[in-house]
Amino acid sequence: MEDESHPSQGVSVKVLEASLLSALKMLDVGKWPIFSLCSQEELKLIRQACVFGSAGNEVLYATENDEVFVLGMNCSGCLGTGDMQSTIEPRRLDSLCGKKIACLSYGSGPHVVLATEEGEVYTWGHNAYSQLGNGTTNHGFIPCQVSTNLVNKKVIEVACGSHHSMVLTSDGEVYTWGYNNSGQVGSGSTANQSIPRRVTSCLQNKIVVNIACGQMCSMAVVENGEVACGYAHTLVLTDEGQVYAWGANSYGQLGTGNKSNQSYPTTVLVDKDRVVEIAACHSAHTSAAKTQSGQVYMWGQCRGQSVILPHLTHFACTDDVFACFATPAVMWRLLSVEPDDHLTVAQSLKKEFDNPETADLKFLVDGKYIHVHKVLLKIRCEHFRSILTNDEEVIEMSEFSYPVYRAFLEYLYTDNIRLPPEDAIGLLDLATLYRENRLKKLCQQTIKQGICEENAIALLSAAVKYEAQDHQWMSWFSCPGCSMWCAKLQNALLPSSLQPQLRKGHSETASEEHSKASFIQHMGESL
Repeated sequence: MEDESHPSQGVSVKVLEASLLSALKMLDVGKWPIFSLCSQEELKLIRQACVFGSAGNEVLYATENDEVFVLGMNCSGCLGTGDMQSTIEPRRLDSLCGKKIACLSYGSGPHVVLATEEGEVYTWGHNAYSQLGNGTTNHGFIPCQVSTNLVNKKVIEVACGSHHSMVLTSDGEVYTWGYNNSGQVGSGSTANQSIPRRVTSCLQNKIVVNIACGQMCSMAVVENGEVACGYAHTLVLTDEGQVYAWGANSYGQLGTGNKSNQSYPTTVLVDKDRVVEIAACHSAHTSAAKTQSGQVYMWGQCRGQSVILPHLTHFACTDDVFACFATPAVMWRLLSVEPDDHLTVAQSLKKEFDNPETADLKFLVDGKYIHVHKVLLKIRCEHFRSILTNDEEVIEMSEFSYPVYRAFLEYLYTDNIRLPPEDAIGLLDLATLYRENRLKKLCQQTIKQGICEENAIALLSAAVKYEAQDHQWMSWFSCPGCSMWCAKLQNALLPSSLQPQLRKGHSETASEEHSKASFIQHMGESL
C-alpha cells in the first residue's frame, strides 16, 4: 500500500524551502546609504524595498516572511508608525505584515500609496492637499485602507505626483485624487479632489495599461507601451522599443543633446539596440533606460552634472542609476526580488527526485514508494548498472529501512545525505555493500560529527542492529577507560556472543564520567 508520509518528510520540507530561497537573488540595496543602518542579517532577509523622501532618508521594506519594516526621518509621519519620531532602527508595521505588497509610490510631502496583491489600497503620510484620499486634510500616521469608489475594484498599479495620487484597476480604469492646481487629477477643474474619482473624459471607453505621475502632471497609456515621468519631463517607450521624451530639459534629462525644453515628443537615440525599460522619478531630473542586450544608459542630472545624451554605464539595472547618480538617492519603483526560473543541471535533477510524474521505476520499502529514473541510477551507480533492465516497474527492498534507502537514492540525485547519525550507520552498511566509497566517507563524517552523550547509546544500538562489526565498532570496547559504560550497555544492547569481548580487559577503576567521555571519544576515532 502506498503511503506518502514518511519520517524524513520534515527534512524534505526544509530542503525544499532552502532550495526555493536559494533560487532567489538577494536584493542588492547596499548602494542606497540609508541601508547602512541595517545589519547584514537584516539585509539578507529583504525581498522588497523602496527608498523615498526629500533626501532619500526614508525606507520601507518587506522581508521573505512578508513582514514590513520602516526606517528613517519620518517626515509628516510618512513611515506609518503612528507618530512623527525618526528612527535609526527598523520598526515593524504590524498593520501591513502578511499583506503581500504589489506596488508602491510616494509623493514629495512625502505621502505613500501602496497596493497589495489582493488589490487593496493603503495610504499614509502628508495630507495637506487630500492626497491620502480619505476625505480629510489631516496627516495620516498609520496605513489606512482607501475604499471610497474603489469597492470591488482590484488596484494593480499606483503612482504619486508631488501632492496627488493615481491608481489603475485591473479592468483598465484610472482613479485620481489630491492636489489639482494644474488639473493633474483630470477632473475638468482645478479644485482639489479629496476622495478617489474615476478619470473619464478622454479615457472613457478606453483600457489603460500603464500610469505615471510627474510633480504636477499625470500620464496614462492605452493599449500598449510604457510611460515614466520625472520632475517635469516625460519618457515613453513604444512597443517597437523606441524612446520619446518631452518637457523640461534644463539638465539634459530629455537626452536630445541640448538643454532646450520640448513641448512635443522627440526621439531619444539611446542605442541601435531595442529598449525594453525606461525609468524616471518625479523627485529627480534623471532619466535611464535598459536595452534588450542588458546595457543600461543614463542622462539628465547625474550627481550635479548635466548629461545631455544617453551615457552607457556599467550598471546591470536602471535602479542602480538612481542609487548612485540621482539627487536625491531614491528608488524610482518598488524594488523586488524576482525568482530565478533558470535551473542548473544539478538543480533540475534534485527537483525530479521522487517525482511520480516523470519516474519510470518505483522502489517499495516498508510499504512506501520511492519514485526514481532508471537512466540516472545506471549513470550514477555501478550496482544498478549491473542489475537494472528495461522491464522493471517496481522493485521491493527489504534489506534496508525506508529512511536509509530513500537517503541513498536521494544521494544519487544530489550528492548529499540528510539523515540522523543513527540512520547513517545503516547507510554506511549499504554504501559498503554497493561499493560506494564517496558515500561511505559522507556517512562516516555524519556519524562522527553527530556523536554526543545523548545519542551514543542509540548509535551503538544501531551498530549492533546493522551488524556493523566490519566497521571496527567493537575495537574500542576493550579499552579500560570505557569499561564502566560498556558494562552498563552490554546486557541491553549486544548479543551474548559478543559480550565476552567486552569483559576482556575491563578496568574497575575508571569513573563513570571518564568512562562516558572515553566511550564517545573512541567511538568517533573508530570512524
